[in-house]
Amino acid sequence: MSIHDEKDLIGILRTGKFVAKVRDLLVASAKPGMSTKELDQIAREEFEKEGALSAPKFDYQFPGYTCISVNHEVAHGIPSDETILQEGDLVNVDVSAKLDGYYADTGISFTIGKSKPILENLCRAAKQSTMEAIGQARTGNYLRNLGKMMHRSAKENGFTVIKNLAGHGTGRKLHEEPQVLVYEDKKDNRKLSNGLVLAIESFVSTGSEFAYEAEDGWTLVTADKSYVAQYEHTVIVCKDKAIIATL
Repeated sequence: MSIHDEKDLIGILRTGKFVAKVRDLLVASAKPGMSTKELDQIAREEFEKEGALSAPKFDYQFPGYTCISVNHEVAHGIPSDETILQEGDLVNVDVSAKLDGYYADTGISFTIGKSKPILENLCRAAKQSTMEAIGQARTGNYLRNLGKMMHRSAKENGFTVIKNLAGHGTGRKLHEEPQVLVYEDKKDNRKLSNGLVLAIESFVSTGSEFAYEAEDGWTLVTADKSYVAQYEHTVIVCKDKAIIATL
């Protein structure tokens, strides 16, 4: 969607603030010995308290309030009583909500306690990759420049990207056009319009460039068990500098 009036702006910013709050709460709450289902229940309480809907549950009947992926899981991990967090784990939480008719989407990968340097570097690289793309989210700029910056940033840090996952438009639905690729499609000549709402996310990988659906029908994994870190913000495209709704 695109922002057309103050009501739209307030709606996106309010939903963005909510999902950012839940994201940060889950990061702060994740501890060794906790199951990912327990972590998801913390999110559930926040959704119910705010009167918000879990976007993946509402739009796609996902079996959890948030997606929580651990170690070699790339994305869309199902919260489970059997998945127990351990010191050093790589964890991704992806939080998206519908609140008063407006959607916002955010995610972050982080490590539990002290972890392998490569995993900590991977998380930093994913954040850097996304933030550099957000720096390109200006009115009139080419959409492909966002992917160009994400891919370039990942490579400069010694990593690559998962090319069959992408960011997306959002706002009235969880997933809208356009796709925001994590690499440059030089044939794409679309330009960013003022007020366009995008969920910009990187998927930075230690090796593989493609993810596959696991047997549970939801979780995404790589064939070679590469580690992958994601970092995502919902932003509003503006003339000089994007507004980040999910800081």
